[in-house]
Amino acid sequence: MKKTYRSWSAALLVLTMSIGLVACGEDNSTSSKSEAGDGTIKLKVYAQHFDDDTIKPFDYAVEELKKKMPNVEIELDPAVQDGGQKLKTYAATGNMPDIYLADWSVLQTFAKSKNVEVLDNYDTTAEFKKNLNPGVESRLVAPDNHVYAYPETGIEFQMIYYNKSIFEKVGIKTPLKTIDQMADAGKKLKAAGYVPMSIFAKEKWITTAFYNGLVTREQPHGFGALDQKGVIALPKAFVTAAQQMKQLQRAGLFDANATNTNYDQASSLFYQGKAAMFVNGQWEIYSSQEKLGDQVDWMYWPAKDEATYENSKYFIDGSGSPQGYAVSPSSKNKETAVKVAAFLATKSAEYRYTQLGSPIVSQKVDKPMASNVPAMMQRVVKELLPNAQEYAQLLSNTKIQNTINDNTQNLMVDNFSEQDFVNNLNSTLEKEN
Repeated sequence: MKKTYRSWSAALLVLTMSIGLVACGEDNSTSSKSEAGDGTIKLKVYAQHFDDDTIKPFDYAVEELKKKMPNVEIELDPAVQDGGQKLKTYAATGNMPDIYLADWSVLQTFAKSKNVEVLDNYDTTAEFKKNLNPGVESRLVAPDNHVYAYPETGIEFQMIYYNKSIFEKVGIKTPLKTIDQMADAGKKLKAAGYVPMSIFAKEKWITTAFYNGLVTREQPHGFGALDQKGVIALPKAFVTAAQQMKQLQRAGLFDANATNTNYDQASSLFYQGKAAMFVNGQWEIYSSQEKLGDQVDWMYWPAKDEATYENSKYFIDGSGSPQGYAVSPSSKNKETAVKVAAFLATKSAEYRYTQLGSPIVSQKVDKPMASNVPAMMQRVVKELLPNAQEYAQLLSNTKIQNTINDNTQNLMVDNFSEQDFVNNLNSTLEKEN
């Protein structure tokens, strides 16, 4: 996300109503010899393909691609939720797919190792930029002003989901507005035989997202505040959030085996009614609504007290970091791969808007939004997006970000304290500044 402090509420409101013509531009560059002629071009694509929110948009995009580029054949390599480790192994062994879906942490690494094509000068990129929805430029253009991938989604964010039936059964009033209320709920839910909050803490990004949600109650910039020069010690908001996260861990909010739990295991606990809460991005709305119906809803991040909660609940735990379909420089069909990457992103966005009813997409869509929008997404559209005040900003320093990732995961275990967290972060901040 850009480092400028800006309000997204107007842009996000426009996002729900934007219409425009979506089209992938044609590059003027000469195709490589391997792309000449009328033969079939095979492209290996590494993409998420594990639930309705990922399978259906991708499959739709591939079917549309058959109409647009019938000579292109897609070989899907289903992505693994492993923090990019499988992709990094591909890069290390010289076995990169032609196109791959990646987040900013992977794109940063690959930019340094020359495993991602810089897309700045492609005509396809210029056309993609023209059709971006307002406010999502930081999803396409990286902090170093380069384009590495074509995003399908807009500015995404994390939410706390909860099973209303379980809360009613245990006698807990919702929403949980304060840290003390959430800690108390954790104790009561655990005593009643439930996992209070299911979290796939085997993946560091989700523990980092949880921590960032707490940070935004005191600091709307989120991690972006640590990018300021001269910050050699954690600001108060970050220390407070570490203390709060540890308070919740000690109260038994998280499963004792959380750091060994993956997404499939954590989500299953929630879907089966064994866990009362679940933390994930807004994309989780579709799966949870399908599995739990009107039993499920979402709540804002808790704060130190109710006054702070009311003042900060529209500070959003999410940043517009670059993400999307990238292209390997070693692809034998690179020019075609660039066009296909942009097409997959565009058509995936179209499916999300027209079939899933999600306004959180990168590209303008000239077709009507789905009429059967899930109730939780209706809340997002009508309540959250029009009132959103700030999004947490992107942290560009990878060493600081990696230290946060490692240490938020450590906060989930008994023998790691909030002071350990602060000491480790202060050490990195001092070295970097």
